Amino acid sequence: MNEKNKNLSAEQKLILLEEGTERPGSSELNFEKREGSYHCVNCNTKLFDSETKYESGSGWPSFYESLPEVFETKTDYLIGYARTEYHCKKCGGHHGHIFDDGPKPTGKRYCNNGICLVFVPKKR
Repeated sequence: MNEKNKNLSAEQKLILLEEGTERPGSSELNFEKREGSYHCVNCNTKLFDSETKYESGSGWPSFYESLPEVFETKTDYLIGYARTEYHCKKCGGHHGHIFDDGPKPTGKRYCNNGICLVFVPKKR
């Protein structure tokens, strides 16, 4: 990973660098409802717009679509079956997994570790 932010917490490093996962329900971003955008905590790349965020019931901030060309994916077998894992294209930081149980129009659920995101409110 091309580290940009030297001020990452131990938990952020565990998730971004070692592909860990935060505890479900632990992110304050689960409750964020304002208009704005979500950025990578490590390199500040804009990853998601707030209009694609939805309540999935999973315990992690979830989005049905990312911005174009911001992630790279790979297959992860860590828990015994194939999952699609996604990483920030700019810094390589692990953010979460993509599932095929999301809402229309994409049917995707980007299940993101909230601690790896920074919310930027829309300027009025």
